[in-house]
Amino acid sequence: MPGLVVGVDEVGRGPLVGPVVAAAVMLDDQCPIRGLRDSKALSPRRREVLHDEIMAHALCVSVAEASAAEIDAHDILQATLLAMQRALHGLRLPPSRVLVDGNRLPPLPMPVPAQAVVKGDARVACIAAASIIAKVRRDRWCRMLHERWPGYGFDAHKGYPTPVHLQALRVLGPCPEHRRSFAPVRLALQR
Repeated sequence: MPGLVVGVDEVGRGPLVGPVVAAAVMLDDQCPIRGLRDSKALSPRRREVLHDEIMAHALCVSVAEASAAEIDAHDILQATLLAMQRALHGLRLPPSRVLVDGNRLPPLPMPVPAQAVVKGDARVACIAAASIIAKVRRDRWCRMLHERWPGYGFDAHKGYPTPVHLQALRVLGPCPEHRRSFAPVRLALQR
């Protein structure tokens, strides 16, 4: 049953702040969504439009995360796999097959065939949809974080180690949402 294939992707491995966010999306073959592609290839406005379309028309969407504290406790790879596992666990419909972007599979919470697909977010519609959902959710979180901690510029750089972010870390030190295990944050804590 092609409609029960779920795509899984994550965003937020590279930033110095906040959670890694994973999404699992099961598209409805009877209601195709045009323009799905890797979230990084879309403008922020187009991602928002597609996010809302996916949420309205997908058979099933689940979003989960692993926190900065979990990233620090385990490492970014294990936290990423944990977020993906949580997203799969949150599905309200059982998939017949799981397709995951990248080259690693998370531990599956259900016994179904699964495949890691390198560059899957650019090749497989349900993985592209998952990348869009995860990216929009994390970007929205970064805008909320910017409201609490405006000095860092989270709304612009989304937590990535840009020169503006690194300068803010040097001047302000880390905020509570920074990942303590990442080198630039560790260095800022030592100062």
